[in-house]
Amino acid sequence: MQSSTKFFLLFVITVTLAACGSKKDSNVALAEKKTKLEELKKQQSKLENDITALEKEIAVLDTSSAKSEKTKLVVLTPVVVAPFTHYIDLQGKVEAVNISYVTPRNGGGQVKELFVKKGDVVSKGQLLLKLDNTIALRNLQFAQKNIQSLKTQLDFANTLYEKQKNLWAQNIGTEVQLITAKNNVENISNQIKATDEQVKIAQEQVNFTNVYADVSGVADDVNIRVGEFFTGAGQIKIVNTSDLKITTQIPENYLGKVSVGTHIKVTLPDINKTIDAVITVAGKLIDANSRSFFVEAKIPPSNAFYPNQVAMVRIQDYTSANAITAPLNTVQTDDKGKFVMVAVKENNKLVARKKQVTVGELYADMQEIKSGLQAGDQIITDGYQSLYDGQLLTTDTKQ
Repeated sequence: MQSSTKFFLLFVITVTLAACGSKKDSNVALAEKKTKLEELKKQQSKLENDITALEKEIAVLDTSSAKSEKTKLVVLTPVVVAPFTHYIDLQGKVEAVNISYVTPRNGGGQVKELFVKKGDVVSKGQLLLKLDNTIALRNLQFAQKNIQSLKTQLDFANTLYEKQKNLWAQNIGTEVQLITAKNNVENISNQIKATDEQVKIAQEQVNFTNVYADVSGVADDVNIRVGEFFTGAGQIKIVNTSDLKITTQIPENYLGKVSVGTHIKVTLPDINKTIDAVITVAGKLIDANSRSFFVEAKIPPSNAFYPNQVAMVRIQDYTSANAITAPLNTVQTDDKGKFVMVAVKENNKLVARKKQVTVGELYADMQEIKSGLQAGDQIITDGYQSLYDGQLLTTDTKQ
């Protein structure tokens, strides 16, 4: 039994030692293979360099054996000097210059008659509604009766005064009687004058019960009915549609570029119409919420224009009479900044060259180029993707 146990232990030890030896041999072999691979890579790199050098030497000595380099088909656009204008594109709306909110002149009253409805065209001075005038008419009638009574009294007083003057001329009566008769005439005349003013006031009170249009235009709102109390608080609104303007909000970063006199282009997309206008009003305050200021521009009258119509506003804030531009998509960026690819002739071959540029304003799909390009340069406008500096080109010049 003991001998069997010893034999088993000896077997285990032998297998373990053999395994360790095998693992060690495997690691050594892997390291040798890695070293050999590195040596082969170095040899391969050296061979490639030698091949390239020999190809260049052979190409110089025997041009017929030189490899033909691949060319890339591109489209060229010549650089020209032309005017360039930058606009601010915003959304605005059409508004009426004159909007009248009809109000009564005596504080209001109950509506007895209404002569206008929403959408009606009204003229300045047109009667819109009548208010209850019962009390005003009574006051007017009372004042008129009062003045008639005073006029009768004045006639009587004048008669007495004339008779008293005749008696006094005949040395009949006293001076006091003459003066009293004269004073009566003057007092009644003054009362008539005062009462006449009361009649005028009473007549005005009656007139106040008639409400008229202050401006010509369209009755945009008529929120009142017969029997209701009219105070004028937004109950009737008249919009003058013949005198219109464009309004829009300008971001505050354009504060120094947009002012009164700035030219704008207004497009009304609903009717596909574009008109030129000039800013006539520019706000002096910045809205705390939108960080913008408002501008207005008058537009000519037209039956096609309506208040609150959407308007696309283009405001000219920069222009250059002699500018060089390039399509925006051709302007690329590298670690040195902005560049464009151009085609140049070198040794009777057309090759791509990278030109660093300084850019200016951008509008629509055109980028202003401040420096780096000049008139006559050929910009690669199609096929510029993945071009490298010096690559041979086949061209299709764009006219």
